[in-house]
Amino acid sequence: MNKTPAHLIEIFDSIQGEGPYLGLRQLFIRFSGCNLSCAYCDTNYAELVKQCRVEQTPGKADFKKIDNPLSAEDLQNIIISKLGKRRIHHSISITGGEPLLQVEFLKEFLPEIKKVNLPIYLETNGTLPDHLSEIIDLVDIIAFDIKIPSATGLSDYSVESRKALSVASQKEVFVKAVYTKEVKPTEIDAAAKLVAEINPEILLVLQPATPGGTIKHLPPADLSLAMYSIAKRSLANVRIIPQVHKFMKIL
Repeated sequence: MNKTPAHLIEIFDSIQGEGPYLGLRQLFIRFSGCNLSCAYCDTNYAELVKQCRVEQTPGKADFKKIDNPLSAEDLQNIIISKLGKRRIHHSISITGGEPLLQVEFLKEFLPEIKKVNLPIYLETNGTLPDHLSEIIDLVDIIAFDIKIPSATGLSDYSVESRKALSVASQKEVFVKAVYTKEVKPTEIDAAAKLVAEINPEILLVLQPATPGGTIKHLPPADLSLAMYSIAKRSLANVRIIPQVHKFMKIL
């Protein structure tokens, strides 16, 4: 069993609130630590924390705290107990933070948890291509972010994203681009063209940033429709999907 422990934020049961798997029930394993600090981030989990929260009742947010780091055996036991015998979950979401920062843990842990026979759904910011290549054979679905500088307040990561998306395209993948009312048409055009270079059939989800923190308002409808039209010049499959779980006020 795994000798590399994991630093987690929380383990909880909910529905997927973003992208094409919207509304499907997942068990979420949220890893702590991130190599980025995006202005719109709704998790604020860039730092490692001393304790992990484990939800006791699905949908109740009645958390019990346990000490970090967790062994793979402890995490596996928690997951199996949460899934139960009925197996009503669509998949297990490995999210963050940025879970690929703990790739050594994932390399040893994922083969064990795949034995529960549920798809592994990896969420990544798309900036760690070498780490992704190490575990690409161990995941089934990849929710891949392309970072829009006007939304993140950070540098352009297109070089890393291009390399990482090439790796991700070996599996089922969709790309998400969060944008704010400050988005520039050239940013959406560049993101769509980057995806099209890898595979023009990959889904691009344009996700309006949810108000909160530094984000005060949703992008206006006319702007969203204009960005959709720009992305469609390069891609066959484009959708505008907000964070539905935020509107529902659930985890």
